[in-house]
Amino acid sequence: MTLDVEVPDPPALRGPQDPGDYDAVEELDEETGGNYRREELAALLDQGAWEAAFTEWAEHTYLTEDQFRAVRDAGLVDALDLYWNPAAEDVGYRAPSVPDDMAGADGPLDRTDVEDVEEALDELGRTVSEALENDYIHRDGDEFGYDWE
Repeated sequence: MTLDVEVPDPPALRGPQDPGDYDAVEELDEETGGNYRREELAALLDQGAWEAAFTEWAEHTYLTEDQFRAVRDAGLVDALDLYWNPAAEDVGYRAPSVPDDMAGADGPLDRTDVEDVEEALDELGRTVSEALENDYIHRDGDEFGYDWE
């Protein structure tokens, strides 16, 4: 199933400051001094990583257009956070949870949809993380601390 929606603006990358608050590709083993490289990652998102990753994700997600519209309108796409983990040399991400008031009689989602929506947001974070790592962060450069010599 393909989600046929306009690509939203990339997230603002202003996540929590405590490394323990992340659902990361690999958990942080040590305090990194807060150098999560959000500005550099945001620039890469603006240079095409976000659009490429979002388009790939949209081709495979099971979210309906109504579900996605509710997610976007609630600011959950913008709440997605990405950060550089120098200890693991990868891009971690944090996918937001669906607020309680979005599900049920007064919300735009059925209670049964919440788990599916959270899974889809997690998959979006993973897809963006992988796109950044595989296609945008050059491992032969030193912009993210790589020193192969």
